[in-house]
Amino acid sequence: MALSTRLASSLWPTLAALRWAAPRQCRGLSTPQGPEPSLDLRGIFPPLATPFSPMGEVDYAQLEGNLSRYASIPFRGLVVLGSNGEYPYLAPRERLEVVSCVRRALPRDQLLLAGSGCESTQATIELTVNMAEAGADVALVVTPCYYRGAMTSAALVHHYTEVGDASPIPVVLYSVPANTGLDLPMEAVVTLAQHPNIIGIKDSGGDITRLGLMVHKTRQEDFQVLAGSAGFLLASYAVGASGGVCALANVLGAPLCQLDRLCRKGQWQEARDLQHRLIEPNTAVTRRFGVPGLKKAMEWFGYYGGPCRAPLAPLSPAQVEELRNTFSTNGWL
Repeated sequence: MALSTRLASSLWPTLAALRWAAPRQCRGLSTPQGPEPSLDLRGIFPPLATPFSPMGEVDYAQLEGNLSRYASIPFRGLVVLGSNGEYPYLAPRERLEVVSCVRRALPRDQLLLAGSGCESTQATIELTVNMAEAGADVALVVTPCYYRGAMTSAALVHHYTEVGDASPIPVVLYSVPANTGLDLPMEAVVTLAQHPNIIGIKDSGGDITRLGLMVHKTRQEDFQVLAGSAGFLLASYAVGASGGVCALANVLGAPLCQLDRLCRKGQWQEARDLQHRLIEPNTAVTRRFGVPGLKKAMEWFGYYGGPCRAPLAPLSPAQVEELRNTFSTNGWL
């Protein structure tokens, strides 16, 4: 059933020749040919921040306002309930309501990826099914990590296989070792890429060698690799990644889509110049200041950021100044 659902949702044809259609005169890169993906993940996906009111409730009006502003940016789709969406701090009811709200506002030709990873396989399956019913096109499933020492390659393969078998929508693996302390092992990725309902991975570790090896070892499968951060987006494309799920896209969505276009056209000098200006702001809203920094930066670019949920604390005045300076010195403010 999961496979038939996935094939039925194949609305986005891909190029039959090279994955990157670089003009002949440009020194563009191409990736080894494999099967055409049943669901095209090429492009930029912002992992949406969840807006909260001053009282700490999900602010759906502000969420709709942000979605309206994002509508003019050529994103491939949106991600909800990821790390930047403060997923662990949302109640199950809120998670489904956020998915429903975003789905209503999102054009049908844009994909909606929804985080549904839980610590147990059973809970992950139940939430994934509910996410599909709420309107998600793809489930983004983070590695379970509470019993990290027991999360062997075999255990993770079993977990994701069970989820892939039961899910009515395609599944994308999610490896974010900065938050989980766990890298999804390469051998597990290669095995899971053969599953007919597991179509890709978002890898946020930043190891370009690992990303390139994933692309290489899964090239004959219906499987796509997504960069998990804007700081190494160009390098990821150079080794064959299909797209990026980038926190910075909440703030600088248009420049990131421009970087995506430059890479696909083989305009590497322009792409490199743009990538250089994105590295420090990206670090500031991810590793340096995290979600509070991301939300503060959103406000400077016309979006609603608002507070985080406790125990995430707001930035200090000194941190706000440092964050602003990072964007200013790279020409964004």
